[in-house]
Amino acid sequence: MVYAAAHLATPPTREAVDALPGTTVLEFGAPWCSHCIAAQGLIEQALQSHPSIEHIKIEDGKGQPLGRSYRVKLWPTLVVLRQGREVARTVRPQAVAQILDAIAAAENPPST
Repeated sequence: MVYAAAHLATPPTREAVDALPGTTVLEFGAPWCSHCIAAQGLIEQALQSHPSIEHIKIEDGKGQPLGRSYRVKLWPTLVVLRQGREVARTVRPQAVAQILDAIAAAENPPST
């Protein structure tokens, strides 16, 4: 899946997110948020070179359980997951490089 232009009508549960395979970018925000609107071109550009990454756009707000479970405070917040576990995040990205760095953390995990 490539860049998702629209927010999901119904957000997934935390349990469903925790079970996601591969690399996923959760984007928390709101369709009316000026910071979110400004970041869309950056997000789309960063994801173009990573077609295997799933991008899930979640409309967040007060009392939304998924956003609260990730302690989202500002929009947009991009949470990068590997096998359902958070490996990186970027808040209000100002450059494509910030997003690519977060994605790289999922695609190139440190050796243990």
